Amino acid sequence: MDTSRRVLSLTADHVARVHKDIKDTGQPPGLMPQTDADYAEWVARVLASHPAPDRPTQLFAYGSLIWRPEIEHKREQGGVLRGWRRSFCLRQWRFRGSPEYPGLMMSLQSGGQCQGVLFELPETDLEAQFHRLFRREFTIKPITNIPTWLEVETDDGPVQALVFVMNTDSPQYAGDLPPEEVAEVLAQACGHLGTGADYLLNTVTQLEARGMHDEGLWRLQELVAERIGLD
Repeated sequence: MDTSRRVLSLTADHVARVHKDIKDTGQPPGLMPQTDADYAEWVARVLASHPAPDRPTQLFAYGSLIWRPEIEHKREQGGVLRGWRRSFCLRQWRFRGSPEYPGLMMSLQSGGQCQGVLFELPETDLEAQFHRLFRREFTIKPITNIPTWLEVETDDGPVQALVFVMNTDSPQYAGDLPPEEVAEVLAQACGHLGTGADYLLNTVTQLEARGMHDEGLWRLQELVAERIGLD
């Protein structure tokens, strides 16, 4: 499929129109933060269940990890995760959402498939890398994004990779929302890290740059641009 003529509807001008200066007021009331002991337990659990500790560790990125991986990596390649799909199913009242302008962020729900990027992590100090990564991916209890080892297909064959999937028992789980409802939220969402529109734009842009076209996200950016408008 020729992608050279494909032009995004959502632009930096749309993002600027939604942006507001939001102060980080911390976790909303009623949400318990993960502790150092919690993170240590998760890191130990994931390391102990590593399916191939004698081979390079792979991290599968499907959203903001693609364009802001946070941790070092030696190389990247494309991959397909079958049985899981991107979904704006994670409610946020912090980061890219706030109590005044709540947001939605992506996680993975079961069903379908997902193209993404595999990052090969350095062999040294994997424990420290996981500590940093986990603090980025989940902050409250119960956990929102569960670190899980799953098989990802690549041009070189299947590999086991660390993937973050949605905990559907989390109070932040929004369910399987229709795209129109997601667009309404993203067209207004803003937190101290930025807007939901910018989060969507960055993800679609980075996927397209790697030749990965997600029809659902493409339609969503059209809907968000329509709702923000530039008149």
